[in-house]
Amino acid sequence: MILAAGRGERMRPLSDATPKPLLRVGGKPLIVWQIESLARAGFRTLVINAAHLAAQLTGALGDGGALGVSIRWSTEAEPLEVAGGIATAIPLLPEGPVVVVAGDVWTRFDYATLRSRADTMALDGATPRVHLVMVPNPSFHPQGDFALEGSRIHWDGPGKLTYGSIGVFDTTLFRELPRGTKLKLLPLLHDWIARGLVSGERYDGPWANVGTPAELAALDRQLSS
Repeated sequence: MILAAGRGERMRPLSDATPKPLLRVGGKPLIVWQIESLARAGFRTLVINAAHLAAQLTGALGDGGALGVSIRWSTEAEPLEVAGGIATAIPLLPEGPVVVVAGDVWTRFDYATLRSRADTMALDGATPRVHLVMVPNPSFHPQGDFALEGSRIHWDGPGKLTYGSIGVFDTTLFRELPRGTKLKLLPLLHDWIARGLVSGERYDGPWANVGTPAELAALDRQLSS
């Protein structure tokens, strides 16, 4: 699933006229970078949620055929946050583990490495039901999100890292949640971490949460040089 429903407040005024995932860097929209990376890794059946300027997103990407993937759309009347978006898209998602990524993140992360993680999660109910890819803290989020000790995520601890908006989630965790309702992911993660349901890994490669026009321009220069 690609999360693409957000308003992109920090990206204004650019996001006033264009959905943030459709803003271009290196000659293509941010979300197309993600779709191409997922397709290379063998993830070609995609669900994308859309809310802000949703018609532009669905019009630009359609059914995904031009990019070698199959896209199903979960359209929200207003952005429902991460957990609300996943819960609302549940009828379109398979039962069990799915890869979930943000549509406005640019990265060279190899999504194929998550396939074995998802397969293990599907076969062994005793393994963690959520796996998060953690990255070094960007300048706009120096405090980080969670501590990573070995392969386990902890709510607090030394050397906190930032959740890179890339993960594997067991959709059964969302099936009892209300649909069409705003739900933040953080309170759910707090509960799941306390229950020992969350694992993680550190990724030190290229990654950018492209939040502002200046950051977008800098990444575009980097990819175009």
